[in-house]
Amino acid sequence: MDNKIKRSVAILLSHIIKIDKRDVEKEAPLFCSIMGADFNCDHDEALAFLKSAMSANYNLDEHIDIIDKALKDDKLSKMHILEQLNHIIYSDNISDEDYRIFEKIKKRFFPDID
Repeated sequence: MDNKIKRSVAILLSHIIKIDKRDVEKEAPLFCSIMGADFNCDHDEALAFLKSAMSANYNLDEHIDIIDKALKDDKLSKMHILEQLNHIIYSDNISDEDYRIFEKIKKRFFPDID
């Protein structure tokens, strides 16, 4: 997977950790596991993505667009990213904001689905 796409997926997944002000050390094993199993990142690379995303200023919409354009008509991969985002959301306290973000991403990936 292209490094730019990996970075965008990492930002997407870590965004929930960041906005909920979750304990990064507690969330890191799940994040690294997802990035390793699904996006071919070794533990150190995944941890670097997580730490970078936690301190970075980014535009989430830009990263959603990068993923959406890269995966084009690959609905299965898009659905899998949503599934992994859901794992992150459910790993700790769930907020209304978490699911607002989830729904926003889902609508961008699948605009024809209500």
